[in-house]
Amino acid sequence: MNFEGLDPGLAEYAPAMHSALDPVLDAHLNPSLLQNVELDPEGVALEALPVQESVHIMEGVYSELHSVVAEVGVPVSVSHFDLHEEMLWVGSHGGHATSFFGPTLERYSSFQVNGSDDIRQIQSLENGILFLTKNNLKYMARGGLIIFDYLLDESEDMHSLLLTDSSTLLIGGLQNHILEIDLNTVQETQKYAVETPGVTIMRQTNRFFFCGHTSGKVSLRDLRTFKVEHEFDAFSGSLSDFDVHGNLLATCGFSSRLTGLACDRFLKVYDLRMMRAITPLQVHVDPAFLRFIPTYTSRLAIISQSGQCQFCEPTGLANPADIFHVNPVGPLLMTFDVSASKQALAFGDSEGCVHLWTDSPEPSFNPYSRETEFALPCLVDSLPPLDWSQDLLPLSLIPVPLTTDTLLSDWPAANSAPAPRRAPPVDAEILRTMKKVGFIGYAPNPRTRLRNQIPYRLKESDSEFDSFSQVTESPIGREEEPHLHMVSKKYRKVTIKYSKLGLEDFDFKHYNKTLFAGLEPHIPNAYCNCMIQVLYFLEPVRCLIQNHLCQKEFCLACELGFLFHMLDLSRGDPCQGSNFLRAFRTIPEASALGLILADSDEASGKGNLARLIQRWNRFILTQLHQDLQELEVPQAYRGAGGSFCSSGDSVIGQLFSCEMENCSLCRCGSETVRASSTLLFTLSYPEGSNSDKTGKNCDFAQVLKRSICLEQNTQAWCDNCEKYQPTIQTRNIRHLPDILVINCEVNSLKEADFWRMQAEVAFKMAIKKHSGEISKNKEFALADWKELGSPEGMLMCPSIEELKNVWLPFSIQMKMTKNKGLDVCNWTDGDEMQLSSLGTPSQWGPARAEEEHGVYVYDLMATVVHILDSRTGGSLVAHIKVGETYHQRKEVSEGVTHQQWYLFNDFLIEPIDKHEAVQFDMNWKVPAILYYIKRNLNSKYNLNIKNPIEASVLLAEASLARKQRKTHTTFIPLMLNEMPQVGDLVGLDAEFVTLNEEEAELRSDGTKSTIKPSQMSVARITCVRGQGPNEGIPFIDDYISTQEQVVDYLTQYSGIKPGDLDAKISSKHLTTLKSTYLKLRFLIDIGVKFVGHGLQKDFRVINLMVPKDQVLDTVYLFHMPRKRMISLRFLAWYFLDLKIQGETHDSIEDARTALQLYRKYLELSKNGTEPESFHKVLKGLYEKGRKMDWKVPEPEGQTSPKNAAVFSSVLAL
Repeated sequence: MNFEGLDPGLAEYAPAMHSALDPVLDAHLNPSLLQNVELDPEGVALEALPVQESVHIMEGVYSELHSVVAEVGVPVSVSHFDLHEEMLWVGSHGGHATSFFGPTLERYSSFQVNGSDDIRQIQSLENGILFLTKNNLKYMARGGLIIFDYLLDESEDMHSLLLTDSSTLLIGGLQNHILEIDLNTVQETQKYAVETPGVTIMRQTNRFFFCGHTSGKVSLRDLRTFKVEHEFDAFSGSLSDFDVHGNLLATCGFSSRLTGLACDRFLKVYDLRMMRAITPLQVHVDPAFLRFIPTYTSRLAIISQSGQCQFCEPTGLANPADIFHVNPVGPLLMTFDVSASKQALAFGDSEGCVHLWTDSPEPSFNPYSRETEFALPCLVDSLPPLDWSQDLLPLSLIPVPLTTDTLLSDWPAANSAPAPRRAPPVDAEILRTMKKVGFIGYAPNPRTRLRNQIPYRLKESDSEFDSFSQVTESPIGREEEPHLHMVSKKYRKVTIKYSKLGLEDFDFKHYNKTLFAGLEPHIPNAYCNCMIQVLYFLEPVRCLIQNHLCQKEFCLACELGFLFHMLDLSRGDPCQGSNFLRAFRTIPEASALGLILADSDEASGKGNLARLIQRWNRFILTQLHQDLQELEVPQAYRGAGGSFCSSGDSVIGQLFSCEMENCSLCRCGSETVRASSTLLFTLSYPEGSNSDKTGKNCDFAQVLKRSICLEQNTQAWCDNCEKYQPTIQTRNIRHLPDILVINCEVNSLKEADFWRMQAEVAFKMAIKKHSGEISKNKEFALADWKELGSPEGMLMCPSIEELKNVWLPFSIQMKMTKNKGLDVCNWTDGDEMQLSSLGTPSQWGPARAEEEHGVYVYDLMATVVHILDSRTGGSLVAHIKVGETYHQRKEVSEGVTHQQWYLFNDFLIEPIDKHEAVQFDMNWKVPAILYYIKRNLNSKYNLNIKNPIEASVLLAEASLARKQRKTHTTFIPLMLNEMPQVGDLVGLDAEFVTLNEEEAELRSDGTKSTIKPSQMSVARITCVRGQGPNEGIPFIDDYISTQEQVVDYLTQYSGIKPGDLDAKISSKHLTTLKSTYLKLRFLIDIGVKFVGHGLQKDFRVINLMVPKDQVLDTVYLFHMPRKRMISLRFLAWYFLDLKIQGETHDSIEDARTALQLYRKYLELSKNGTEPESFHKVLKGLYEKGRKMDWKVPEPEGQTSPKNAAVFSSVLAL
């Protein structure tokens, strides 16, 4: 309700007015209403007002049934009948909410919603109640518990909310926009601009959103786009209330007079069929509220603030005899509401009283209300005495008072360890005598144990380290999942829940609230997703890979560059590396190294993922190094990577390669020195470290130096001795890499115990260090204590939890000595002063120190860890420190300089604290790979990305098929004068084949659950011209050659037949997927607009990320909200009178038809300027579809037009 034009004293009501009320009777309160009402010291009525026995309710006529005090002296701001239970909700100007049960108005709950602002609207949901205040939206249970509290901007002044569906909410107020809130994620999903500010009332029908403005206007908006469809200028002053029923809109408000605003006694009524006003309705009261109460007729209830109520028909005349009076305690009525059953009316006045009027003695608020849950009565006073002499007396009968102190049984996590119960092994006698029938075994009972009893024993030894899945011996023990409680929820393996719509209704935003893109895990060999993310967030690698382009069909560098481009374009939507993994599976070296997992091994987790990802790390660096070393690049595929690399080495070599000297010293004294290089290092742990239980301190820097400058004894060939001799092999460093990659090789219990022991030693030393620093400063002044936690004070005291399980440093310092030695030490932020000790002025910085003294500081950039989870067989996740350049690109704002650590778990992305990246609980979180980068690394490389794809990819190319002839050509390549420009239309369609069938299970209730969707591969891609003299003529019609086994060609839907994709026997224009992919990428980068039907799935299978403004999908153009999607065949028959897709589908025919449908859409909607007329066309389409059961009639002898007739004239040119 709009309070403009009312009593000014109420508009500026302050809650402090009633904060110190004494329990005395208010001067304006009717003494007869407060009989038998008890007041607590804060002045709140505790019991409902009794109803006099003389009140008689006549059936069909509204009369007052009950009155009750909600809050003495505090005006009621809003009332609302619960839509799910028999309850009435009331909100006050003091921010207090009260609920009353049933027609007797028994107080159910009462709680404070806001401490300073009034409650402006209430909306009931199934699980709770929504309360709207000035700049706050609060969702609370009916008992008063907070479910969520959503704070709006302080500048907002909200007045109205509208629940559009079960999970979407619109909020409007005095600003020039309306917010859309998703109740599932509690996030703002859309902000709609409002031309006329001040939306104080909102209603909804199946046709429009209705918005009432403070200026006196009512706007009708589209349900899907929220654009204004029509607008009524109802009152010259301000709008007070309006309601909609059927085809009628009734409004009441204020008109401008010479003396100011005056209540208008004419109700403006509008016919929504003709969108015009009908005869205004003159009433005999000053209307402040109105509601349609459609029972037998569409009658209106008009309420004035003084308590007068009049019923009348909206199209008839008002009769003064239809007026009845509500007797408010205060001078004004503040709120009015009608129950869903239309049997009850609720009025709230300015003195805090609520009046219930009904048309029957026993009304119901809803047609079908669920049962209300009531609190159990307190039984403390009626408990029987407890007999302490009884041993079996349960101690849980003793009532325990509620306390905020820590209980004795509440042990800290540091002093307790989980001890899960292990299932005992099966008796050997049972296994010996067991006979199997099918998969069930039968054996006689050896009677060595009591029936149904198993002795309970705790595990005596420490938890054994197992880098594989921890499978217990008994099937019962497997169900208990003994180690699942250790694994934090965000680290567990994430899976996609498939529905009948596939991935369309899966909420990826629930797992990723950032703008970075996750990777989907359902593709074979997607275990490497975490490493792809690590490489992507290395800025030089990202730029280098995207600048690379070569002619090899299966080049991992090219495919990785395409995937990085998708990650750049994504705004939080997940991507999939299907094309990259497809190329990965074709490389023989990957198969030889055992990097390609079978589907069964990947699903069951049989592979050792830690070893696997470390081998994959070495393989990908080597493969990228080889791919980028190729110098002969054809002109058509010329890349822009020349600025990165020299002629002798690739940039991967410059970034990751470390030059070394390997020295072999035989016992005869002969020494052999040879030079080599490596792209990564493997940690080598001290010998006998597991036997030393005293906890010897060993810095990570020492272990790293030992691993880089490795020294070992081995048998080698000696040229001097001319035989194999024991030799001492040492390794010295010539040049340090820019990116230091380390494989941790924690593959056994020995290495795991070493990490665990070093973390414990480091924890004890850190506690001792920080406690000593604090004790030294006990005599500090108060001002000195305040500086302890500041960077200037140089005394940062992390919490105990941040120090646990930490051995890995965030930074390390490496220095090349003059005698070819290497010094490595841990580096902290407080070690910057060491630069000055080298004689380096502080203003030079670390970069100058590197040049002068050979000192390099490496910062931890990423850690890849193996998660041990007995339920899923384990998974791989990555902690990555994302730099400021990535945040600048995603946030599209200048001046973003922050860095942040994130957890990447496939499509789950979550910001984490930096200490979490180096904390490794060896029971479930095992380090696998470490990435350290030099400081100021990005300044050394050219980070510009030049698109290497040129227009020549669209020109004519030879087919891979040996039997193709020119007479079989189905397309005409683009000429140079036909090259597409920005905004040009291109019709697109694709056909697919199935590589792997869908895996599903049938549940006990008969429903089907998809475990793994079918794996599709693109088989044919067609692009047709969208304008010009050759409009509708294809310029791309490529059949995609595949080396993988096709399970189903889907000929009925794709038109692809066996042999069409085989280069030996195919007569089609056969190309590689990479060749066609480059054509589509060029069209996307140039800015064309694709027209097609169901393009979302096409681009997903092709593995392309296309901006939404470049996609014109006819499946959505000809679609009404909350209605079914319509097939291309039916749309072509209905709008174009074409019969397509007779026996099989043809992509040329489908692409051309989609173009024609888009032209028809522009014609029907007048280029989108007349959505109302197009809406009528869609209604006719859906009505026709329901009558035809969405099936195209099959006429006698009529067939759809064929492509040959169209091409005969064109090819003749």
